[in-house]
Amino acid sequence: MPNRFSLASDNVAPVHPAILAAIERANHGPAPSYGHDAWTDAAVSRFRSVFGDGTEVLVVANGTAANVLGLRARVDSYHAVLCAETSHLWRDECSAPEHFLGAKLVPIDSPDGKLTPELVRPFLRGFGFVHQAQPRAISVAQPTEWGTVYTEAELRALADLAHEHDMIFHVDGARLANAAVALGVPLGRLGADAGVDVLSFGGTKLGLLAAEAVLFFGPPSGGRSAFYRKQAMQLLSKLRFFSAQLEALLAGDLWHELAGHANAMATRLGAGLAAIDGFELVRPVQTNAVFVRMPETAVEPLRREADFYLWDPADSVARLMTAWNTEPEPIDRFVAAAAALAR
Repeated sequence: MPNRFSLASDNVAPVHPAILAAIERANHGPAPSYGHDAWTDAAVSRFRSVFGDGTEVLVVANGTAANVLGLRARVDSYHAVLCAETSHLWRDECSAPEHFLGAKLVPIDSPDGKLTPELVRPFLRGFGFVHQAQPRAISVAQPTEWGTVYTEAELRALADLAHEHDMIFHVDGARLANAAVALGVPLGRLGADAGVDVLSFGGTKLGLLAAEAVLFFGPPSGGRSAFYRKQAMQLLSKLRFFSAQLEALLAGDLWHELAGHANAMATRLGAGLAAIDGFELVRPVQTNAVFVRMPETAVEPLRREADFYLWDPADSVARLMTAWNTEPEPIDRFVAAAAALAR
């Protein structure tokens, strides 16, 4: 049965053939379990070549685990984590951070999904006051849930603010490659170089079967993070198959190729829709997400052309996501259908 065209999420895309090939190459003969294998060693080396020799790497299976484990190694139960109100950490992880950390999440309103020092400063209070959860981390998503991107200077400003108050700076990089392509910078520039202390590096949305990584920069954790991973049920016995995916993604320009294609398809889609009367982009298209306000009467007819989510049903704002395998032809058909509805 042919698969229906979808703009619902980059998660709906299949696994990239190069990633399947990497898994197949790892699928021959025995190998030590729990990460004591050549594929995990290769993935760790690859991450260190990109982000720096001192990078501590934990391979995990999904993004929620990456975010929670990344914070767990630096955050205690009496701490508070400051994040954007639109963030995945706050809205889409079923209280997993609060459940496993025991810490308090503090959501901050931001008009475009991006935190700024000005937005964060009012929440930096109560340090040393025993009756209040202690601000310990600033967490941002790069790119944000709106698809908007932090510049290197914007990341550095937030990192400096966090470090000024003896806090850590955490980045949810589920789509970090898309942000790097949008900014025209190497991946490594969005890690320790930008002042980041903990980075959740995403692979699943970029064509991997299931593999993410937690990257720690700065002083080593003393092995604590490895124990937290085991407690969180993320120490996978056949870790080689997860590590092989990440190593293949970083081995050459594959990450750039896949993220660049997804971004380009979103740009094509956004430009087409913006030219139609009654359709309005509510955010600039910077990565692989298009947020468009459309006539309510167009929603259901267009859903017959492609799956997508209404981000804000009350305002008829849809989120349209492209992926590594999105082709121009169905994009153009979708835009043509929208134009026909507008006439």
